[in-house]
Amino acid sequence: MKVPFKVDLSGKVCAITGAGGVICGEFARVLAECGAKVALLDINYDAAKKVADEIGENAFAVKCNCLDKADIVKAKAAVEEKFGAVNFLVNGAGGNNPRATTDNETMTPDLSGVKDFFALEESGLKFVFDLNITSAFLVTQVFAEGMVKTGGNIINISSMNAYRPLTKIPAYSAAKAGVSNFTQWLAVHFAPCNIRCNAIAPGFFVTNQNRALLYNGDGTPTARTGKILAATPMKKFGEIDDLIGCLLWLADDNASGFVTGVVVPIDGGFSAYSGV
Repeated sequence: MKVPFKVDLSGKVCAITGAGGVICGEFARVLAECGAKVALLDINYDAAKKVADEIGENAFAVKCNCLDKADIVKAKAAVEEKFGAVNFLVNGAGGNNPRATTDNETMTPDLSGVKDFFALEESGLKFVFDLNITSAFLVTQVFAEGMVKTGGNIINISSMNAYRPLTKIPAYSAAKAGVSNFTQWLAVHFAPCNIRCNAIAPGFFVTNQNRALLYNGDGTPTARTGKILAATPMKKFGEIDDLIGCLLWLADDNASGFVTGVVVPIDGGFSAYSGV
């Protein structure tokens, strides 16, 4: 982990959902290193606890189903008992699902034996929307309530899919566009309460969720990787370290105290490139 600069986050109590994952696990490490007390929330408790144990005393793992409001309320109570009131929230839970993914990039009427748009499962669509939007809605409902009187900071994790929808994944692209829009709505709604709300929109980073999409079993890049890099002006995938500077900027009230309602793409230029 490379921390490009330090900010003083002492006095911050941060809850991070999806903290057992690659990106939010690193976020937890960095925020703790800068002095925040960090609660790592994840339905996969073992993954969150592994990261928390590596961080040490400033970290605490909590098993939490971010689609169950009662479970979120229980998680909040556990965090408050351990660290005190939460004044910083990172909504990192999210992801895609094969049930909402097509086999073909574009529709070919005479192509049989593939999962096309018409074969996508309604349950898959709802699952992806719930995982990305409903989770952020419910978690923010629970954790932001205490910030209304004290102020706070909310960072959502969107995606470059919110700017340019990718082929094959209509539900995920639409859901992340919803996360960006929800971020802006929250920023306006909570502005009188001194609660800032922004989002980070990562481009292509190799994670456990997408590794099989980007690399073959023998480690060679897939055809989709070739397309991604051809459309990325910097011609490479991002490293998790590339997100840290933006995270710390948004986390520090002294550095970004007048910033709310923005969605920052960190994508090597992908969202800006037209292909010509």
